[in-house]
Amino acid sequence: MGVGALRVFNDDRIIAGAEWPRHPHQDVESLTYVVSGQFLHADSLGNNGRLEAGAAQVMTFSHRGDLHSEKNGSPDTPLRFIQFWILPSTAGLETRVQQRQYTLADRTDRWLQVMGPAGTGGLELSQDARALVAHLTASGELHHAFTSGRGGYLYVIDGRVTVDEERLRTGDAVKVTDPTDLTPRTNLAAELILIDVPLDFRPVGVWAGER
Repeated sequence: MGVGALRVFNDDRIIAGAEWPRHPHQDVESLTYVVSGQFLHADSLGNNGRLEAGAAQVMTFSHRGDLHSEKNGSPDTPLRFIQFWILPSTAGLETRVQQRQYTLADRTDRWLQVMGPAGTGGLELSQDARALVAHLTASGELHHAFTSGRGGYLYVIDGRVTVDEERLRTGDAVKVTDPTDLTPRTNLAAELILIDVPLDFRPVGVWAGER
């Protein structure tokens, strides 16, 4: 069931030219971060877009539900992307799509907020939640504090880091459910994504048992 308002965290890989066909969601925000390759988006509202590595997308799904699809836009190169859901606490949201392309420089040796509450930076979420990414270079160090009532997930997309003397490599993660300070360090390099969410929240729509 994830952590607090965070549900579903997938490290997805699609072979060259393949597609995850249109499928429905409702009362959720489906969030995407492109790791490598060419990500093609389409949905039942007529939106589309091509995103490259470092790009972020937020698709908000209304209570009535809508469809979206993911496709590898390259005929010969694999696609890899992180996709996760954050549950909103606001009823009556309308379906919409936000997309933004970021660069490697934007996230090098710093946390880059690619998604967050309106007015805080990055694409807008309908929950008091944040998604941050970083490219940590050799001998680098970052810090993030989870305060009371907050939790989340730190995932190593690539490389290796040490967190509280625990060695983490590609595909490893730290799940946070209590106030804590995380300080990932590396003597090599690493690509990281961190999700910070409320542990207690008010579910709406299907998550509250509504039809």
